[in-house]
Amino acid sequence: MGEQGSGGSSKTGRTAKKVAPAKKVTPARKAVTAKKDISTKKAATARKIAVKPPADESRTALVRRARRINRELAEVYPYAHPELDFENPFQLLVATVLSAQTTDLRVNQTTPALFAKYPSAEDLAVADPEKVEEILRPCGFFRAKTRSVIGLSKALVEDFGGEVPGKLEDLVKLPGVGRKTAFVVLGNAFGRPGITVDTHFQRLVRRWRWTDETDPDKIEAAVGALFPKSDWTDLSHHVIWHGRRICHARKPACGACPIAPLCPAYGEGETDPEKAQKLLKYEKGGFPGQRLKPPQAYLDAGGRPAPPLGAA
Repeated sequence: MGEQGSGGSSKTGRTAKKVAPAKKVTPARKAVTAKKDISTKKAATARKIAVKPPADESRTALVRRARRINRELAEVYPYAHPELDFENPFQLLVATVLSAQTTDLRVNQTTPALFAKYPSAEDLAVADPEKVEEILRPCGFFRAKTRSVIGLSKALVEDFGGEVPGKLEDLVKLPGVGRKTAFVVLGNAFGRPGITVDTHFQRLVRRWRWTDETDPDKIEAAVGALFPKSDWTDLSHHVIWHGRRICHARKPACGACPIAPLCPAYGEGETDPEKAQKLLKYEKGGFPGQRLKPPQAYLDAGGRPAPPLGAA
């Protein structure tokens, strides 16, 4: 009631209350704005990074954070693609089977000779195992992998007329083909959505607290429930690319990570920007990629193709 009374002293007091804060706040705002243009912006980001999502993060908040991470990774890796060289579903299927316990780069350096000699399932099904082993030797576990690719080729010929089936239930019946391999083929050779849960994908989704599951099938289900089905294939590429280039298993480059403010695991790796920059791999570190014949979009973005096997 006293504030509503008439009189000059009441108005003067009201005016003082309005003006005094303005004189204090305005310079502060200008100072903050000026600092943001130089170093304080980084400090603010660091403070934001240090705050981990609460243990009781709601389902809605988790979905929003997960989808934002995927959107930001899509901007970082707009050219993300399967990192195995292939020209048809058969080549992708064989290459994916060969990629177990080795790098995509080594597979890409090995398969040109394999597909030149055995271009189809019919050819590989009747191949001399010793000759195939000699070609696959650089991939490691070459005897087991020889049995796998010859076995799946025979199954393709006997059960599917030599053609790679486009259904999950058919693919997983093939020797050496599990859900991960099947989804790689379905998503990239047939355009059918699928989540590829490889070691990189498993590591990152747990670091981001999208799920605590450790079983690949349960991870696939848990992460798939956070995204529209149409996002699954590209999501897999974004996560895997980030795991290979920046968020490494032993020493993640936290200080060079574009999604650091959203990561609950920030600080597990190198946080100094200059030191983190030296940890980057492939095109992010200025090095060749894994494919000998990468898509044009990747080359246009500054990526360089990998050298063939035996190149200096």
